[in-house]
Amino acid sequence: MTKLSVNINKIATLRNARGGNMPNVLQVAKDVQAFGAEGVTIHPRPDERHIRYQDAYNLKPIVTTEYNIEGNPIQKFMDMVLQIKPTQVTLVPDSVDAITSNAGWDTVKHKDYLAEIISEFKNKGIRTSIFVDPTLDMIEGAAKTGTDRIELYTEAFAEAFENGNKTAVKPYADCAALAHKLGLGVNAGHDLSLDNIKFFKEQVPHLQEVSIGHALICEALYQGLEPVIKQYLEKLK
Repeated sequence: MTKLSVNINKIATLRNARGGNMPNVLQVAKDVQAFGAEGVTIHPRPDERHIRYQDAYNLKPIVTTEYNIEGNPIQKFMDMVLQIKPTQVTLVPDSVDAITSNAGWDTVKHKDYLAEIISEFKNKGIRTSIFVDPTLDMIEGAAKTGTDRIELYTEAFAEAFENGNKTAVKPYADCAALAHKLGLGVNAGHDLSLDNIKFFKEQVPHLQEVSIGHALICEALYQGLEPVIKQYLEKLK
């Protein structure tokens, strides 16, 4: 069974829009775990427009499942992760002004840079994952950095699937197979939803974890958080 990690960034976005503490990010983290999610994901950015760095610290004792912190490894981010020591850190090469993650790492070009960072995290017992596009050379490059896992960037699949093109899943299946062969764990995320998650899970082998936030929170506005999480868990079996 593939694990579901719920990204709660959008909960923080809603809180920040009004100020105060409604909705309560810590309570939502407790709730998604109580509803069955096997992990909680956050992606703090330098401008703290959704999850704040202090949230990351406050969530540490709250997350009793798996705690995944995503982000670009600038010094502030690295210092925070090394202090918190989450279950997993996912390295994402997003620029400061990016609305959302929009590309994976060039693991060939940045191999030495990534290897140094990954070594530092792994020395502290933190599982590492690299956000990558679904191309075989990027998977091969990732394996040479010493990372534990890769996270497949799934926006291209989600867009194609919505337009009826189910063959767009093939590069992801091929990359997952190669990653497994090279000893890497396989995660995936970005624009996965109730509409496409079952098909993706069935077609992509060795899928250990998906991180889902935006779609899940949007779906929960209509159906409720607990029913939506239960549906994801059923589709991921």
